Amino acid sequence: MVGKIVGTGRYVPNNVLTNEDLSKMVDTSDEWIVERTGIKTRYITEDDTTSSMAIKASVKAMEDSKVDPMDIDMIIVATLTPDVLVPSVSCYVQAHIGAKNAQCMDINSACTGFLMAYQIAQSYIESGSVKNALLIGAENLSAITDFTDRSNCIIFGDGAGACVLSPAEGRVISIMRTDGERGKVLEAESRTPKDWKEREEKKLTYIRMEGQEVFKFATKEVPNVINEILEKAEVKKEDLDYLILHQANKRIIDFIIKRLKIDPSKVPTNIARYGNTSAASIPLLIDEMNREGKFKNGQKLVIAGFGGGLSWGASYIEIK
Repeated sequence: MVGKIVGTGRYVPNNVLTNEDLSKMVDTSDEWIVERTGIKTRYITEDDTTSSMAIKASVKAMEDSKVDPMDIDMIIVATLTPDVLVPSVSCYVQAHIGAKNAQCMDINSACTGFLMAYQIAQSYIESGSVKNALLIGAENLSAITDFTDRSNCIIFGDGAGACVLSPAEGRVISIMRTDGERGKVLEAESRTPKDWKEREEKKLTYIRMEGQEVFKFATKEVPNVINEILEKAEVKKEDLDYLILHQANKRIIDFIIKRLKIDPSKVPTNIARYGNTSAASIPLLIDEMNREGKFKNGQKLVIAGFGGGLSWGASYIEIK
């Protein structure tokens, strides 16, 4: 048995930050941002926290799944922006939805986080130790973004996506890779919510990214790991129904499509609306696809993520 996605949900804040808004804050323009990233808008928190967004997305996923909260055995939240160090965001989710029987954990693998959470949950379900799992990717990236740095503030957005997994017949094959020696090209120091609110009074560091290095890393390693997972699955790329990628940058996505020589219609995107939401990007996209009725049993799917660590990986999914 493997874990089948039986319910999805998403939540983003009400506050929309457009490229035009950003052009009033830093030296940039809508044309410049779209050309380099493909992003037109992103959602930014005002009163929400990572936990509140995770809870709201989870409630929708639970409703969609029709699984009783008491039957959830595991909750995993992928995030690099928790509200506090202890308790974990997953504990807040558990308390809110009443999943009293669930074991809870948070993981931080940056933009690869949701994929890693998915792979962890699959291992538990395949072993039989977990039946139903709730997976969440949630990020409050605006809290660690320097809105005077035009190279980074145009990229990131806030939001949360959630999926419920339940046992089904099928197969899931996964690969995960990490190269800690290259970790410095994307980093951010830890801080508390109090620090975030007092950022103007403190000399705080923010998320820092060497864009060209990340681009070179992603456009090399991601196609390689996708080809590797397809080889392990003995599936031709032209037989894939969908390739679901982390929404980091439209140029990166386009480059991966070109290198793989895959039909662009099989690679859905939503980065223009949400920006890069790190661990939330894949479940946000999955929920949109689910609500549009795009998933059917028997399809051949690949999910691929990449980000800080540096980390990257892919999962091949085929549910009967």
